Amino acid sequence: MRILLVEPYYSGSHRAWADGYAAHSAHEVVIVSHEARFWKWRMRGGFVTLAEQAAAIGDVDVILASDMLDLAGFLGLTRGRLGHVPAALYMHENQLTYPWVEGDELDYTYPLINWTSMAVADAVFFNSAFHHDTLFAEMDVLLGRFPDYRHSHRLPEVRGKASVLSVGVDLRSIPDRPSPDGGAPRILWNQRWEYDKGSSEFFQALGRLADAGRDFRVVICGENFRNQPEEFDEGRRRLGERVVHFGYAPYPEYVRLLASSDIVVSTAAQEFFGIAITEAVYAGAFPLLPDRLVYPERIPRHLHGRCLYRTFDELVAGVEWALEHRVEAEGVAAELKPVMAEFDWSVMAPRYDAALEALR
Repeated sequence: MRILLVEPYYSGSHRAWADGYAAHSAHEVVIVSHEARFWKWRMRGGFVTLAEQAAAIGDVDVILASDMLDLAGFLGLTRGRLGHVPAALYMHENQLTYPWVEGDELDYTYPLINWTSMAVADAVFFNSAFHHDTLFAEMDVLLGRFPDYRHSHRLPEVRGKASVLSVGVDLRSIPDRPSPDGGAPRILWNQRWEYDKGSSEFFQALGRLADAGRDFRVVICGENFRNQPEEFDEGRRRLGERVVHFGYAPYPEYVRLLASSDIVVSTAAQEFFGIAITEAVYAGAFPLLPDRLVYPERIPRHLHGRCLYRTFDELVAGVEWALEHRVEAEGVAAELKPVMAEFDWSVMAPRYDAALEALR
């Protein structure tokens, strides 16, 4: 097949997803995209210029679009050129249940774009069961807010064409974990420097451990989209020489940092899949994750009590346990590696291929 992949926000995890599938699919995947800027404008108006790009591609057999696209508008502009090509929508995130910055008011324009895109798609793929379930739980409430001609009667139809298709991750490029060097254990942060990832709680936990005299080092990487992430600067000052890396790392250095880290912590307020955590655990880091969001489905049930926490005090206690029981923590991480390996593109690309082939 010839697959047209449409990504209006081509950066970070969205770009890794698009490039990863294009590289590993058994079919030809052609990407049309825009730069990852002005996300609201991408959702509102990106479909017009992306449709113009698609017109130059030639015939395709199926369309795979990300949730940042107004798929209804895109199909309206391309069906005269491409014909009635089946279209699938991939839900990385959504604008209804995504946590907004405190003080901002939810603008229903963007959840409605998600909804109309889901309504016109031939299939809707979610990156996790958590994402699927939370969105549908809130969608009827959203549609009920409008004065008349509500779309609620379409919900069973849309739910019927929705399924879970996890993100593929390029795990095979992560090197094997080196032999322990006997140094202080390293605690890793490898997520975005954004409000929804709860970084303040992470630094508060490490500050308490430092004040208690625990011996550890800290690796801080991940993308920064803000001008002044104050909690990161303050955390760096407080932790001082414990910080062995601070800032964005190019991919070769990033995977080296993953392989050298012993513990990975998430304090996220939002996580629909968790690529960064998946990478870190595959690399051999023991995870401490919130007992909510996507994480309970990511960690096998028999390890929930060890890897998942519910309160700040449980987070601190979990890190302390991993620092004091390094061999046991390494054993848990080794048990989790094959669980994470199921998300490698070598496994996931054939699943994507089969799902899209079924639409023809």
